Amino acid sequence: MENDTEAKNKLVQTYAEDMAGVIENDTSGLVKKIIHGEEEAEKEKRELSPQSKKNKLFMLLSMLLFTIALAVLSFFFKTDVKTVEIGNQFTPIIFNDKSSFVEVAGFSKDEISQTILNKVKGTEVKVGGIEGIYITENKKIAELRKFIALLSGNLAPDDTHGGISLVNDNFLMGVVNSEAKDFFILLKVRTLSDVFSLLHNWENKMFLDLHGFFGVPISPTTKYLLTADFEDGVIENKNARILYDRDRKIVMMYIFADDTSIVVTNTKSAAREIMLRLSGSQIKK
Repeated sequence: MENDTEAKNKLVQTYAEDMAGVIENDTSGLVKKIIHGEEEAEKEKRELSPQSKKNKLFMLLSMLLFTIALAVLSFFFKTDVKTVEIGNQFTPIIFNDKSSFVEVAGFSKDEISQTILNKVKGTEVKVGGIEGIYITENKKIAELRKFIALLSGNLAPDDTHGGISLVNDNFLMGVVNSEAKDFFILLKVRTLSDVFSLLHNWENKMFLDLHGFFGVPISPTTKYLLTADFEDGVIENKNARILYDRDRKIVMMYIFADDTSIVVTNTKSAAREIMLRLSGSQIKK
């Protein structure tokens, strides 16, 4: 009996020792896992910390990019954007085979007229064709009143007493390639009766204002034209006022083309082509 009791005690002791060993081993493993987990958490915390070198670098780069973005936005807000001024849209009075634009900002009257005359002589428009020439100042088309001001001209397109606009600001200047390359100006008016006296008053200064466009310089042999009188005439069955030289050659004239149109030119062929196109425009309308 004693032997059986001793054997049982030894068995219990061995089992207890084995269980203690297992528990000890499990505890060691669990502690290791807890420690490892704490180490990983600490490492992750350090990596996410703003104090880490990596995160410091990211923060510096982010601040740098943000500063650059602010500088770019500030530049665009402070910089004046240069734009081309868009004038009032208009429809050409008559059909032009070609249109060209001549910048005259800072030009004198003589420089303007010589530049336009060179354009007239150098036109490449087909025979029988018309090239419309528009002068611009700082990229904006100069309408009639601005054109007169640039020339220091003497045409008064408004009724100073009634404050009525007698001549439209939309006018056409250009060249007709007919028998020669002829300069012309086409004016649109309120009515012929309204502008008859206005144009008659301009006659005294018309040659002074426009001689350069027609290629007639003022010289000892031409200065008499400054005081020469315009004469009544008929061009293409239309009433006209004509300035002749001593050889009875037309220097310039203005023609009452229709109820609202005045053609200023120096040849019958140029007047004919412009009036044909005026009639065509009226038919289309």
